Amino acid sequence: MTPPRVVSTIASATEIVHRLGLLDRLVGRSHECDHPPEVLKLPVCTAPAIDVSGSSADIDRRVRETAANALSIYRVFDDVLEELQPTHILTQTQCEVCAVSLADVERALSRRLTCAPEIVSLNPDSMEEIRGDIRRVATTLGVPNRGETAVAEMDAELMAIAGRAREFPSRPTIACLEWIEPLMAAGNWNPELVEIAGGTNLFGEAGRHSPWMTFADLRDTDPDVILVMPCGFDIERTLTEMPLLTRKEGWEELGAVRRGAVFVADGNQYFNRPGPRLTVAARILLEVLHPGARDPEVPTPGYRRY
Repeated sequence: MTPPRVVSTIASATEIVHRLGLLDRLVGRSHECDHPPEVLKLPVCTAPAIDVSGSSADIDRRVRETAANALSIYRVFDDVLEELQPTHILTQTQCEVCAVSLADVERALSRRLTCAPEIVSLNPDSMEEIRGDIRRVATTLGVPNRGETAVAEMDAELMAIAGRAREFPSRPTIACLEWIEPLMAAGNWNPELVEIAGGTNLFGEAGRHSPWMTFADLRDTDPDVILVMPCGFDIERTLTEMPLLTRKEGWEELGAVRRGAVFVADGNQYFNRPGPRLTVAARILLEVLHPGARDPEVPTPGYRRY
C-alpha cells in the first residue's frame, strides 16, 4: 500500500496529524499551520486573499465586503498541489472566515489537477465532534487505533483538569471574547472547556457558532472574569486591540476590571484550533478562574493578566 501524502489546509488538522504520529506523511500545509515547528519547512499551499493587517474592525469590514461579493477569503495554490501530488487533503467546513474551506479546496481541484486526492473535511462544533474528527482522520490515514488512543489520552487529561477544578468551591462567571470589534463571544467547544475548568459561561452556547454581542451585554452581566482570546490573534496583537474595549464607557466599573481579573490569551494557538491542544486551553481557563490552581503544563506565555 502506498503511504499517504497529506496536505493540511487548517492548523487543527495539522496538529491532529502530529498527534497521530504521522508528521512524516505531511507534504504541504496552510499559511496558518505553525505547530509543531517542524511543519514550517513544508511547502505552503494557501494564502489569505484579503489584507489581514490592521484592527479587528478593519478585518471584519474586509471579510464582510469580500463575502458580499461572493469571493473567497483565501487562495489555494493549485500549482503547488499539482507539484506535491497529495493523496489526501484535510480541510474544513466549520467556518469559511477562520480558515481555508472545502469550497476553496474544491475550486483549486477543479483546475484539472492530475492528482485525485481524497478530501477529508472537518466540521466540529463541540468536543464530541472533535473526538469524531480525530478518529476520522486516523481511520482515513490507516491508523484507527492511534485515533482511539489520542482521544482517550485527551479525555484523561480533561478529566484530570475537571478533578482539579472540583477542589475549588466557587464557579466564577466568565465572559470569553472571541473578537473585539465588533464584540463576539466564544461558542462551539469553548463553553464546554469553561465547564470542565470549573467556571460558569455567560455568553455562547456549547455546540453552536460563536454569537455576536454588545458591550451593554458585558456591562449588564458584570462577569467575575473576562478572558479575551480573539480568533487568529496572539497575545501581543490582542494587546494592541484592547483599547477598543478599555475606552468604552463603563469599562472601569466592571467588577473583573476592579479586581484585576481581566486576562488576554493566545486564542490563535490554544482556543480556536479544534484539536488535541484544547487541553491547554482548559488548563488556562482553570488558572484564570481559580487563581490558586497553578498548572505547570500551561505554556509561557499562554496568557497574561491585563
